[in-house]
Amino acid sequence: MSNDKQGKRKPFADTFTLVSGGSKGIGRATALEIARLGGSVCILARNEESVLETAQVIGDTLISDKQFVETIVCDATDAEQLRPMIDALVDHRGVPDYLLNVVGYAYPKHFTDLTLPDFKKNMDINYYGQLVPTMLMVPYMVKKQKGHVSFVSSIAGFLGLVGYASYSPTKFAVVGLAEVLRHELKPKNIQISMLYPPDTDTPGFVEENKTKPPETAILSETAKLYTPEQVAVQYVQGLLKNKMHIFVGEGRWIWRLFRWFPGLVYAIMDQDHQKALIKLEQEDGV
Repeated sequence: MSNDKQGKRKPFADTFTLVSGGSKGIGRATALEIARLGGSVCILARNEESVLETAQVIGDTLISDKQFVETIVCDATDAEQLRPMIDALVDHRGVPDYLLNVVGYAYPKHFTDLTLPDFKKNMDINYYGQLVPTMLMVPYMVKKQKGHVSFVSSIAGFLGLVGYASYSPTKFAVVGLAEVLRHELKPKNIQISMLYPPDTDTPGFVEENKTKPPETAILSETAKLYTPEQVAVQYVQGLLKNKMHIFVGEGRWIWRLFRWFPGLVYAIMDQDHQKALIKLEQEDGV
């Protein structure tokens, strides 16, 4: 850790973070927050224009001449294409201290309106999009005997919600992967974290809202909408504290309540669902 000229602590000084999915939304905000706290970053995403624009913004806000910004333009699910790019990054900059997997996609619909390709696309992006960079980076961290890998799940990663049949299983899968890696990699001095973000005002959330079943949209209205920057600040603080489970907003108490009183949570969810259905019936009858 180091201080800047104003004497403020910069806890990410002399660290290097690879942010997969770092060109938009929570990933972009997190990369910016890490840079603000003195860290160097590499932005990995498939859209070249977004990657370069984000890198430019981060580059303009660097606070130390020791910091740097790297970019990788690649689909995080394409292991064959990504492998040489990761190898080249490590050769040039060394092994990142942090790998943050902030890749995600949601396509909410009723189960009966979904197709098998819908399920496969969700799994490809949400699970394999986080698994592939991890598979490529962890061997380097094991060799170094140091590192921190983080994944992004959701409240829907421990609690099934109407409309998220193709999304929720992928987030459960990510949680399972993180739990295994926490146990397996702890002796190698590699930390594992899992972010459970709330509804966040991102480009992906805008797209998600376009296909939400009506009752799902009604249920979502009761939840507070966070900015990516609000999520990023709490995410980064959780990483610095080496927290396994990082919650933002009401997720923590829902998680705890569900662990101890699942029947109560189910009852509340079912009651809210029924209220939403009644509201829709009343609106249709007007």
